[in-house]
Amino acid sequence: MPHGPLIYRHRLPTRIAHWVWAVSLFFLLLTGLQIFNAFPSLHIGRESGFDYDNAILAIGAVETPAGLRGVTRILGAEFDTTGVLGVSRGEVRAFPAALTIPSTTSLATGRLIHFFFAWVLVGTLALWLVASAVNGHLRQLIPTRADLCALPRDIADHARLRFHHAAEYGVLQKLAYAFVLFLALPVMILTGLSMSPGVTAALPWLPELFGGRQTARTIHFLTMLALLGFFAVHMAMILLAGPVNEMRSILTGWYRTDGGKDD
Repeated sequence: MPHGPLIYRHRLPTRIAHWVWAVSLFFLLLTGLQIFNAFPSLHIGRESGFDYDNAILAIGAVETPAGLRGVTRILGAEFDTTGVLGVSRGEVRAFPAALTIPSTTSLATGRLIHFFFAWVLVGTLALWLVASAVNGHLRQLIPTRADLCALPRDIADHARLRFHHAAEYGVLQKLAYAFVLFLALPVMILTGLSMSPGVTAALPWLPELFGGRQTARTIHFLTMLALLGFFAVHMAMILLAGPVNEMRSILTGWYRTDGGKDD
């Protein structure tokens, strides 16, 4: 555990944005799975349907003498996913009811909640970018040449579960946060807009940036998986690095450092 001085690490806009993003992404994930269930396959290109052989993922079910069997197809390979994907509560359903909001098959409700939190996310991200540019926090997230030179050591320290509690972010933290804030979230927003008929009517070139509406939908889904991976690693790092110290910093802004000593 660190025993150095407390430093003020996270300003109020960052702390507020962090929790708004956490809530927004939770609802976006579960309503997104509800929306996916309405058309449980991913395609590459501009169109999809029976006349197109461009699916890279499909989740469904087949009738067997023993009842419904969940089937997931990935790049042509078929997997039995009964009990996990394809069948829920005895019905054909890509993702189970426990993982969707709402748990019923109400696409309209899922879309309404999804779009609400999508705009909350966009608005909060825009406000955070402005506030962080003004207070200097944004610069702290951009890796420098010195950071990149220290990358091998930082990777080795993390592999040995040796965490340094410093005032500045480590290079792996910077790279992870930069990926989420400057790449993953913008891609999620733009691909989401690419699937909106209202937006594409005004900006018909937007889906073409991603190779078509169906490709944009696939990228949207894959980016969601990348964000889930980030969340899993993020939670693991919080637990391993000291949950009390980490939670205090994101709740109050105050973070205890090593004071020049390793853990």
